[in-house]
Amino acid sequence: MNNNKPRQLQLLAPARNADIAMQAILHGADAVYMGPSSHGARAAAANPVDDFARVADFAHTFGARVYATVNTIVYDSELSAVQRLIHDLYRAGVDALIVQDMAILQLDLPPVALHASTQCDTRTPAKARFLQDVGFSQIVLPRELSPDEIRAFSREVNVPLEAFCHGALCVCYSGDCRAGFMAAGRSANRGECPQMCRLPYDLIDGNGRKVISHKHLLSLLDLNRISLIGEMADAGVSSFKIEGRLKDEAYVKNTVAAYSRAIDSVVASSGGRYTRSSFGRSDIRFTPDLQRSFNRGYTTYIFPARTDRRMAGLDTPKMTGSRIGTILRVARDCVTLTLDRSVSLANGDGLGYFRTDGTYDGFRVNRTEGARVFPATMPVGLKAGTVVYRNCDKAWNDTLARETATRTIGLSMTLRVTPSGAIALDLKDERGAEATSMLMLDEPLQPARTPQTHQRLRVLEKLGDTPYRLDSIDDTVDIDTFIPASALAMLRRNALSALDTSWRSRRPVERRRQAVSGITLPDHSEITYRDNVANRLAEEFYRNHGATTVGLAVEVKRPDQPVQVMECRYCIRRELGACLRTPAGKELAPPLTLDTGRGTAYTLSFDCSRCTMSLHQTL
Repeated sequence: MNNNKPRQLQLLAPARNADIAMQAILHGADAVYMGPSSHGARAAAANPVDDFARVADFAHTFGARVYATVNTIVYDSELSAVQRLIHDLYRAGVDALIVQDMAILQLDLPPVALHASTQCDTRTPAKARFLQDVGFSQIVLPRELSPDEIRAFSREVNVPLEAFCHGALCVCYSGDCRAGFMAAGRSANRGECPQMCRLPYDLIDGNGRKVISHKHLLSLLDLNRISLIGEMADAGVSSFKIEGRLKDEAYVKNTVAAYSRAIDSVVASSGGRYTRSSFGRSDIRFTPDLQRSFNRGYTTYIFPARTDRRMAGLDTPKMTGSRIGTILRVARDCVTLTLDRSVSLANGDGLGYFRTDGTYDGFRVNRTEGARVFPATMPVGLKAGTVVYRNCDKAWNDTLARETATRTIGLSMTLRVTPSGAIALDLKDERGAEATSMLMLDEPLQPARTPQTHQRLRVLEKLGDTPYRLDSIDDTVDIDTFIPASALAMLRRNALSALDTSWRSRRPVERRRQAVSGITLPDHSEITYRDNVANRLAEEFYRNHGATTVGLAVEVKRPDQPVQVMECRYCIRRELGACLRTPAGKELAPPLTLDTGRGTAYTLSFDCSRCTMSLHQTL
């Protein structure tokens, strides 16, 4: 790669639907990812192909990209349908597909770029290099990597690395979770995760003693690395991904605006090392605040490195919200609060509290009178002294429900008279597109009775509902020369239309990376591949690349013996202060078991050399 060329940084935003995707672009996203009608890893966030075309047309104006998540495993009976879907997405203008199943590389595809999903479970630089060499042009890294580990990936590959910077965390390495399918018949690898990690569990030690009762021992806090964008970029990350294809529009607006500002700051202070991967300036009409969007509490996870920071939200997987005060007294139909300083409430707020048994509950405020709130339904278990949190801020949500951003492309104009006597308007924009419109008047230019520069500017700067803003104008026509406003308006319209055409002809289009011949799977002396192979083409792919043994996914061949359902870089022992490398570790006698109390139990094992925890389900 050309090391003198600035590296492009991309903010990649989630979108449940087309409208949210376009709001993400307006608020500063350089790319969006959406699920198509099938085979996206969020089955509840599916979109028709026509919506992709609408988003692509909007996004491409700013040089932003649209990615489709075709990242589930695929069954044999679905291969032809997936192939048709991909061709439809390509025709709709999708820039790349985010995929997991290697069968897709065996299909008859258009030249659309392929990105390796986090579901590919790319834990080693060698595997990243393998994926690059078989044709992937962007690699989505696991969330579990430290800065030094990311640097090792960056040294091994020359395609962009994508990493999550914000949103929900899976407790398991993505793509390596079989818990949902084994327990409930709902596979994360098919976009149907039942979120087993968000359930409450009892922790049982090797002596049969219940150490912890009814706690959310696998429920991680949400990821928030907004203060670490610079460190992530320096480690080699080029695409910063926000999780949340099931989140609402307000969430996307807020998180995108916040991270776009953070990336802009990193670019501005980089001394030319970095630039944004799309164009346009987003003008935001609110102050982003990540604490006010849905979150379970925040963690940076294993970044910059594993520390003693808390990673899990043991008490609840819900959004607790911000503390607003305590309960003073409870009446039949209202609750009186002692509010913290500067807190004011609004009709429609959502409030929450912890019951005496430790469970988190909440209620909607129907009406407020100062510190007195009248719930829509009177909650149970409230008592004086209970701390109250606000997890839904009606005034904030009302703000974000309005039009909150515009995005415009900087434009310069030159107005001149050609040697032949025609009027010409030259345009050049920040994307590098250029266009000229010329008009020969029926009559020669005449002197005006008053100076014309201001009048000409008033006409030329009327850019209306176009995506452009006028940054500068060079009017080289004599100040006293009269040009009819109608002629100037026609020049402006024609030049802008030509500029659009110019950009469409020069917009960079990513194509599928050419595969390298003769490469084999890494990391094994006797090459095997297990898990997430659900069709004949995927099996053929791995055998063609050296695998001697290929195991089938549990979704197509359910095991008849205990199975490892998760491997995690999060460790319950560490979270509880009982790491096996410390004296306190001896206080929890092995083996440890997690029990839902509803027929599902997991035995835990720990590999301290790799600092990992595995869950095994007994059948």
